[in-house]
Amino acid sequence: MSLALYGHPFSSYTQKALIALYENGTAFEFRGIAPDTPQHTEDWLTRWPIAKFPLLVDGERQFAEASVIIEYLQLAHPGPAPLLPADPMAALDVRFLDRVFDLYVMDAVQLAVDSKLGRIPMTSEEGLALATERLERIYAWLDGHLARRTWAAGEDFTLADCAAAPSLFYADWTYRIPETYPALRAYRARLLARPSFARAVDEARPFRSYFPLGAPDRD
Repeated sequence: MSLALYGHPFSSYTQKALIALYENGTAFEFRGIAPDTPQHTEDWLTRWPIAKFPLLVDGERQFAEASVIIEYLQLAHPGPAPLLPADPMAALDVRFLDRVFDLYVMDAVQLAVDSKLGRIPMTSEEGLALATERLERIYAWLDGHLARRTWAAGEDFTLADCAAAPSLFYADWTYRIPETYPALRAYRARLLARPSFARAVDEARPFRSYFPLGAPDRD
C-alpha cells in the first residue's frame, strides 16, 4: 500500500487527518509513532526532521501539515465525501474556518499545555489563565457563527469540521464551553457523534493519561 500516515492517535492534528481518511473510507497504513515502533519513528524523522505530526506518504510524495494533507487527499484520492467545495469562494470560507480552529482554538489549548509542561517561560496557572481568556473570545465568536448551522461552513461536513473536532474536543477539556454558548456546545456534541471522529476518539482513549491538564471523566 502506497498511502501511509505517520502520527499518534492522541495527537489533535493526527486526528484531523484521520477524520478525512475515515470520512471517505480511504485505504491507508497507519504508522504510529511510539516506543514500541522505533522503525516508524526513525523513518518519520528521516523524512521530516521537524518532528511534527502528522506526515502523509504517498509513493514518492510526502506532505506535512494536516490541512495540506486533507487537500492533497481530495486531489489525489477523492472519495464520496468532498471536504472542500468546488466553488472557489465557498472553499475560501472553509479554509478560513480551518484556520480559525487551528490558530485560535487549538493554539490556545497548546499554550495551556506547554505552560504546564514547562516548555514556555510562564507558570501553568498563567498559561491556563491566558488560554482561558483566548478561548472565551473565540467561543463567543463561534457561538454566533454557528447559530442555525449544522456544520462549520453550512450543511456540508468539510475540512473546517475536521479541524474543529479535535480542537474543540481538547479545548473543552482545557476551559469548559460555558452553557451561555449553546450553539457551540451543540456543535461539539454533533462532532463527537460523527462516526469518523467517534472512531478517532475511541482509538485515542487508551492515551488519555497523556493530557497534561488532566483528562476529565467524560466524552
